[in-house]
Amino acid sequence: MNTPGGGATGPGRAHPALRTRFCDLVGIDYPIVQTGMGWVAGPRLVAATAEAGGLGILASATMTYDELVTAIGQVRSRTDRPFGVNMRTDVADVGDRVALMIDNDVKVASFAQAPKPELVTRCRDAGLVVMPTIGARRHAEKLAGWGVDAVIAQGGEGGGHTGTVPTSLLTPAVVDAVGDTVAVVAAGGFFDGRGLVAALAYGASGIAMGTRFLLTQESRVPDEVKQVYLQTPVTGTVVSTAVDGAPQRVIRTELVDHLERSSWLRNMPRALANARAFRRETDTSLVALLKEGQAMKQGNELSWPQVVMAANAPMMTKAALVDGRTDVGVLPTGQVVGEIDELPTVAELIARIVSEATAVLDRFGAAPDRQ
Repeated sequence: MNTPGGGATGPGRAHPALRTRFCDLVGIDYPIVQTGMGWVAGPRLVAATAEAGGLGILASATMTYDELVTAIGQVRSRTDRPFGVNMRTDVADVGDRVALMIDNDVKVASFAQAPKPELVTRCRDAGLVVMPTIGARRHAEKLAGWGVDAVIAQGGEGGGHTGTVPTSLLTPAVVDAVGDTVAVVAAGGFFDGRGLVAALAYGASGIAMGTRFLLTQESRVPDEVKQVYLQTPVTGTVVSTAVDGAPQRVIRTELVDHLERSSWLRNMPRALANARAFRRETDTSLVALLKEGQAMKQGNELSWPQVVMAANAPMMTKAALVDGRTDVGVLPTGQVVGEIDELPTVAELIARIVSEATAVLDRFGAAPDRQ
């Protein structure tokens, strides 16, 4: 296991400003978060991020409970550094998953949706850091009132399900909304040290990245699929509601264009088939799936056709990111994909970001005649 900041790929000296409130909150060296991407954020990627001094988040929304038990064990066998687990709040066994995290000394409970107040309380009472992802200032204000420790504020540039407000506007708005009560981690459009410094200037305590970590050597995504990402320009993405009824940023492909042209009624047979497949994949009973659907319908104000369509996202994502079937699957991505052209190791990536950010901050602190 690595010494913080050490080793051949370590970043060397880090500027003091990079030791933020978020670092102290979760016990990491650098304010860099690898997000809990479904089918992507597995034990190897999470452990590599933790060992390099960042916060890795394990994606459990696409796992059965038993698979999560195994995955947490595999992370723990690779690192003793802090890490997190991302969960859906509408699954029937969310309480069991939280108990598992508590028993295994997982540091951060990450949620893609807003956890209920009683779930926030349970996690915090057990010493877990609670960190939901939000896309609007009002959501941050609501969650701050429930006592969350941190939020990931994802701007419209982000991949997967995303909002319309750009990161440059969302981040300072959320920071202003929560004041000193909640640590804010900015997401959407980040990939280098300059972006980290920009986020700190907006008042954030760190950055979260999905696409940039997907395109590393430790990512489980097949190499041929990674090449599709590397060849995608900044203009090669689209925010579509055709995949699952909610706005989702993906790489624009022939399949996505086909879905965009088709009505939800025409796409319904595919969604029903994917709902059955997702139930088998995650070992979810029909009763539990219906309960989850009801929770999604009420919590997100969706129609039943939209609820059924929601099963499209995880299975179509799995088809591309796990099975390598880009012809029948979708490729969630942030707009930042067009700025990425190589596949470093996680250690190399984090070291580079810290080094770049330190150089920028040093330059800002230099005397005028030295700039």
